[in-house]
Amino acid sequence: MQSVNIWEYQSTTKIFLLLHLGSCWKFDKNNIELCFKDSFYLLKMTLSEQQKKEITEQQTQKNTTKRVTSPELEKILYQAMSVLDHGFVRVVDYMGNDSSIVQAARVSYGKGTKKISTDNGLIKYLMRHRHSTPFEMCEIKYHIKLPIFVARQWIRHRTANVNEYSARYSILDKEFYLPSKENLAAQSSSNRQGRGELINGKQADNILNILKKDAEQTYANYELMLNEKYDGTTIEENNKGLARELARMNLTLNTYTQWYWKTDLLNLLNFLSLRADSHAQYEIRAYADVMIDALKKWVPITFEAFMDYRIGGMELSGKGKVVIQKMIKGEKCDFETSNLSKREWNELMESFGFKEKIL
Repeated sequence: MQSVNIWEYQSTTKIFLLLHLGSCWKFDKNNIELCFKDSFYLLKMTLSEQQKKEITEQQTQKNTTKRVTSPELEKILYQAMSVLDHGFVRVVDYMGNDSSIVQAARVSYGKGTKKISTDNGLIKYLMRHRHSTPFEMCEIKYHIKLPIFVARQWIRHRTANVNEYSARYSILDKEFYLPSKENLAAQSSSNRQGRGELINGKQADNILNILKKDAEQTYANYELMLNEKYDGTTIEENNKGLARELARMNLTLNTYTQWYWKTDLLNLLNFLSLRADSHAQYEIRAYADVMIDALKKWVPITFEAFMDYRIGGMELSGKGKVVIQKMIKGEKCDFETSNLSKREWNELMESFGFKEKIL
C-alpha cells in the first residue's frame, strides 16, 4: 500500500510531502493533489475551489472587538489541519480564554489579577478540585471532516451542538478512509474493544484490498442508484435517480462525512481526556491529538493544568489509596490482602511502576 506523510507548517501555510511513490504530484499552499495511476488515490486532503475561497476570505478578514482573544489560536483560525488520509480539523470560532475562567471564578469585573502566576494557581486549583463551572464559560467551534464510523463513536459525547453534512440534500464525497499498515492490527485477546498484534504480509495486503474494493464498489452502486456521478454529471438520461436519503444506506462506514461541532471548554476537556488516551481507538485519537494542540494555543494555562492533573494524573479508590499508603510506610501489602480485583491491582501496580508485582 502506498503511503503519504504530511506536515503542515501553520506559520507559512506551506505543505511538504514525503512520497514513497512512483507517480506525479503537485501542490500549492491551500491544496494537495496527488495524481496516481491508481484512481482510488486521486485525491488526498483536497480542498475544493469553493472551500479554498472561503478559507482565504475568513483568514484575511479583520474585526475589531472588545472581547478577549487568544493570539496563538488566532494564527490558526479557519486553517484545515490534516488528520488521517482525507480528514481535517478547523477551528472556526471561539469565545473566551484563560482570563475568562479566572474572571468567572472570582465573579469579577476585570481581567482578574494582574499576576499571571496567581491566575495560574487559581486555574490549577479549579482543575485539581474539579470546580467545573468556570471552565464552561469558554466555548469553541470546530469544522471536522471524519470517517462515518469515527463520527458514530464521537457522537456518544452528547454534550455538544452538532450539525452534520446532509446526505439527504447532497451527495457525499468520493473519499474513503484506509488504515495504514502500521495501524492494521488483529483483535486483542485481552480486550474485547481493543487491538492486538499487527497483521503483516499477504494477509494485510488482502485486507486492505478488500476495504478498498468494497468502498469503491459501494460508491459506484451509490452513483448508479442516484443516476448521478459525484461531480454532478448524469449517468443515464432516461433513468430516474433514487432519492439521496435512500441511496446513502449502501455506503461503507469508512466514507467521509463532515460536521460543525461546538462545545464548552469543560466538555472539550472531558472529551480529550477519553479520546486522547492511549486506550482510545487510534482513528479518533488522531483527531484528539490535533485538538489538544489547538487547546494549548487557546488556553495555555488550562492546558498545562489539564495535562498535569487529568492526562498525567490518576484517580485512586479508597482501597487503592490504602495499598499505596502501606507501601510508602514499608508495610507488607500484597494482592491477597488488598481487597482489590485482579484488574484493579494490576492497573494500580502499573501506574506506580511496580511491574514486578503485576499478576
